Amino acid sequence: MKVLLGQDVKGTGKKGEIVEVSDGYARNFLFPRKMATPADSAAVNAANIQKSAAQHRKFTAGVKARENASQLEGKRVTIHAKVGENGKLFGAITGKEVAAALKEQQGIDLDKKKISIDPIKTTGEYLAKASLFENVSATFTVIVAE
Repeated sequence: MKVLLGQDVKGTGKKGEIVEVSDGYARNFLFPRKMATPADSAAVNAANIQKSAAQHRKFTAGVKARENASQLEGKRVTIHAKVGENGKLFGAITGKEVAAALKEQQGIDLDKKKISIDPIKTTGEYLAKASLFENVSATFTVIVAE
């Protein structure tokens, strides 16, 4: 019997796939637990529409990420922090502070988790990398000043 899986089923397939299973397995295990539905033409069409919509969303997210990367590439962000002896900071500058400074100074809204930078503990210039999407990243400069 052909069924359309509604969720991942170990040993059978992933969500959205149409798989061939035995009649008893479908009737006694998959259907009662709402893990699958019979693969009639309406269900197959609905699954195909959902797949194409997901691909379109992924494509548009990739295009937007490339636009953001081109905006962000080569930008300079200045962060002012309290400094103690020998130019050492009280605390550290992390992705959270960098993301806030990007939004304030450049108008670019970026999630702190997408910024990869080691915690900065002294003043100076540092390179930061932002991973925006699969294989899409941008590098920018972070300047830490007193």
